[in-house]
Amino acid sequence: MEEIRERMPLIGEDAPAFKAITTQGEINFPEDYKGKWVILFSHPADFTPVCTTEFMTFASMIDEFKAINTELVGLSVDSLYAHIAWLRRIQELEWKGMSHVNVTFPLIEDIRMEVANKYGMIQPNASNTQAVRAVFVIDPNGKIRTILYYPLSTGRNFDEIKRIILALQKADSDHCATPADWRPGDDVIVPTAGSCGTARERMENQSEDQYCLDWFLCFRKEK
Repeated sequence: MEEIRERMPLIGEDAPAFKAITTQGEINFPEDYKGKWVILFSHPADFTPVCTTEFMTFASMIDEFKAINTELVGLSVDSLYAHIAWLRRIQELEWKGMSHVNVTFPLIEDIRMEVANKYGMIQPNASNTQAVRAVFVIDPNGKIRTILYYPLSTGRNFDEIKRIILALQKADSDHCATPADWRPGDDVIVPTAGSCGTARERMENQSEDQYCLDWFLCFRKEK
């Protein structure tokens, strides 16, 4: 009988809810994280080289993420005991100046692949037994705001993951959009003019704080 897989959630939808055992105890997701941004990410398996470098990096950045109101939650389809053994081994490794790394964010046990299937983390053409490198950015209201997928062989870019959080927070707080390669402090894009009158007014009345390349592409300078 063909295995039935749940539909992958989409950007803008509620993050699928679940309860799970983790290396930090049981969690009720996303209920336990109301009011916070969350990076829910999967990795193929414990004791694998690429995943080890990723966990060392994530754990080393945990204070950076907490400073922007963001929590980390990891997942693989291995057992809780495998998770614990692997995280203990990570503490003994050194890489790129990172050593004695203590992974304090929860790592979900998902042997039955229940959570992985809820989030479309099992990609049959890549592997039927391992979760691909998925990243879900979930906002304080439990809505999915970003989805990233990486193949099994490619480690994630953690600077970009943090930049996404900052860009989403900026867009939400200032009702703007962020241009290509935006970084905090860069100029932002104001909403597109909704009428001919507004478009003409913007082009004719540019200021030190706001400028337009054309009627549909206007920027606000960040002070």
